[in-house]
Amino acid sequence: MKITHSEATASGLAQLDKLLEHRSRLGACVLLADVDALNFSRLKRLLKETDGNMGAHLRKLEDTGYLCVDKRFENRKPVSWYSLTKKGRSALTSHIKALQAVIGSARIE
Repeated sequence: MKITHSEATASGLAQLDKLLEHRSRLGACVLLADVDALNFSRLKRLLKETDGNMGAHLRKLEDTGYLCVDKRFENRKPVSWYSLTKKGRSALTSHIKALQAVIGSARIE
C-alpha cells in the first residue's frame, strides 16, 4: 500500500519531540552535539537568551535526561557545564530525522 503525501507529513509531525520544538532547547542540543561541554554563559550568549529563560530551558532538558550538568567553581565563581547525554543525542537524532521527513514532504513552488 502506497503512503500518501499527507500521511507522510503527518507521520513526520507525529515523530517530532515536543521538548525539542522550542528554538532554545533545540539550539542547546544542536550546539552540545558538536562539543564535549559548554558552560551556561556561552549557551546563553549563543542562543541570545536571558538568564532566567536559559536556565528554565536547560532545566527541562536536564530533568528529561537529555543533558547533564557539572557544577564547578572556577576562580571562586560557580560555573555550570552542560553536556548532551546519550539519551539526548538519540532524541536529537530522531527529532532531526522527523524534521527532515516533514521538510522533504513539503511541496513548495
